Parts: sequence; C-alpha cells; structure tokens
Amino acid sequence: MDEIERFLTTPPSLRFAFAVKVKVGPIQDLGQTARGHRRIVDILGGEAHGPRFEGEILPGGADWQIVRPDGAIEVVARYTIRSRSGALVYVQNDGLRVASPQVLARMSKGELVPFDSYHFRTAPRFETADPSLKWMERATFVGVAARTPDRVAIGFHEVL
Repeated sequence: MDEIERFLTTPPSLRFAFAVKVKVGPIQDLGQTARGHRRIVDILGGEAHGPRFEGEILPGGADWQIVRPDGAIEVVARYTIRSRSGALVYVQNDGLRVASPQVLARMSKGELVPFDSYHFRTAPRFETADPSLKWMERATFVGVAARTPDRVAIGFHEVL
C-alpha cells in the first residue's frame, strides 16, 4: 500500500462538540406528493449543550421528511440556535433514519424503541455571522441521532 492509499484508508477521528435536544410537534402527514411521501415535523424549541457550544433552539424551524418506498426516512431539518452570547446560528441538518418495518411501526404509534434498534445519522451545516463561532462553518460534522415521541436528540461530532 502506498502513502496515498494509507492516507485514504485511515479513518478520521471524531471529537464531540455538543448535543441538541429538540422538542418537536406531531407529524404532519401530507401523503404522497410528486417528490414522495412527505411529512413535516415542527421544531418547537430546545437546547444545545457541550464542550464547544451552548445555546437555545428557537421555535419556528421544521424537519421536512420524505418516507421512501423502502421505509427509510430522508430528513432535512432547518432551525436556528441562539448561542449563550446571543449570536444566531442557522442549522441545516440532512440525515437518514432506517429501521425495520416493525420498529418503524412502533415509532409511528409514538412508542419509545431502543436507540440501537435503528440507524439515524445526520450531516449538519452551520452558518453564523459571529466571528467567535466561525469554526462551526469551517468544520465537518456527523450527527448521531435518537428519536423519542416528542423529541429528537443529536450529538454533533467534529470530523478531524
């Protein structure tokens, strides 16, 4: 294996940055649209806590979902966080939630299922005008997510 192959096949490290706990409203099921089975979930508020960032999730965002024919759910969440210093941070968080039909049925009924019974990962992007938070725009993150009946929790890990 040459140097470039070693570089390309070495997995990156991750560093935990912060977690969000987002309160969400009930699923608004629009049904089958031209793009697929569309659902929208309102973001009602929440909090962000961690070693690199803290703030309040403002109400008014939403999670726009497409339920694919295979049952996987494509998510695109857009919302705003107000940092402890008052700076605003726009979040666009694209992701994928995959589970067995049995687990998805239980989740659709509002049941709490074991977090390791499904796959829920995201790829967030952040925008802010605050110079002290520009590191968020310059980093790549992966989110490890969990869904409860009234909340989504995501741990954001910076890819090093």
